[in-house]
Order: sequence, then structure tokens, then C-alpha cells
Amino acid sequence: MTLKQYLSITDALSDETRVRALIALRNGEQCLCQIVELLGLAPSTISKHLDVLYRAGLVERTRKGRWKYFRLAEKEASAEVRRVIDLTLDALRDEPVIEDDARKARRICRKDLSDLVSCYRK
Repeated sequence: MTLKQYLSITDALSDETRVRALIALRNGEQCLCQIVELLGLAPSTISKHLDVLYRAGLVERTRKGRWKYFRLAEKEASAEVRRVIDLTLDALRDEPVIEDDARKARRICRKDLSDLVSCYRK
């Protein structure tokens, strides 16, 4: 890992919203609209945060039709990146905000994506 990569990762993890978004992906791939619903911020704000995580190599993204999906970095991730992700997940496992997010995420995952998107397209 280079110094530049390390600084990119530490910058990405220096923001609560980005850390919460990263941890929200621990149970698998999520649509951008699900993360927007979870964190309660504007889609453009969440998209920018996820882009920082992507550039740091912490998340991967794909597009399926009109939906953007994000997941924790796996395929192309270095061992160092995987260790950082694992450390973050482990260190904040019992954090009350993270536990609340997990409960809310379970409810959000049961919703239809079209319903989630409609709330911010108005």
C-alpha cells in the first residue's frame, strides 16, 4: 500500500456518514436508494460519500438498469483494504448508532426499490 492509498482510506473513514454507509454494506449489496433511506440525507450527498469510499477502494459499485448498487470491496481489494474493512466492522460492532442502523436497514430491505426512489424524485 502506498502512502497516497493509505491517506485516501483514512480520509474516507474520517466522516461518520461514510463509516455508517460502509458498515451498512456488511450484509451485502445495497442500492443507493436504500442507503439514502437509511442515512436520511439527499441522494447527491450520499452519492458523493459513496464515491469517496469507492475511490479509496473500500467499496465496489455496479449499475443494474437504472439502479446503482454498492458492496464492500472484495474482488479487487488488497489484503490491507480487507483488514481495514474488517477492523472497522469489528471496532464499531456494538456502537448504538450502528445497531440502530442495522435495525432500520432490515426494514428498508423489505421495501420495494421503486417506493424508495419515489420519495426523492418528487
